[in-house]
Amino acid sequence: MEVINTSGRRKTSVARAYVSVGSGNIEVNGRDYKEYFTTPTLHFYVTQSLVVANARDNWDVKINVAGGGITGQAQAIRLAIAKALVEANPELKKDLRSAGLITRDPRMVERKKFGQKKARARFQFSKR
Repeated sequence: MEVINTSGRRKTSVARAYVSVGSGNIEVNGRDYKEYFTTPTLHFYVTQSLVVANARDNWDVKINVAGGGITGQAQAIRLAIAKALVEANPELKKDLRSAGLITRDPRMVERKKFGQKKARARFQFSKR
């Protein structure tokens, strides 16, 4: 049985996905994905790549994810699964790309600058 190993990233979250032929089990950090992610929106993110590829019940997915918040982690998982599906079947790439699931989202938090309160906010200016 072949295991496909891919990674996905979003903001500071990194997800490593191990995808193999199976019955549709999705495990995140040793727990079921519905137990790890509590909201339906996050469940949608995790399963979106499999649903677009019509392969929800054909693959078992084990994921290790770290860093960032839960939304970034769910979106990193979505990218990792999409990359694994393309590696398994290159014909799926067109459908996954049209759904926007292959492209890594490059947006990151802007760094704080010295002499300022935050990235763009300045300290309050006092004229007198």
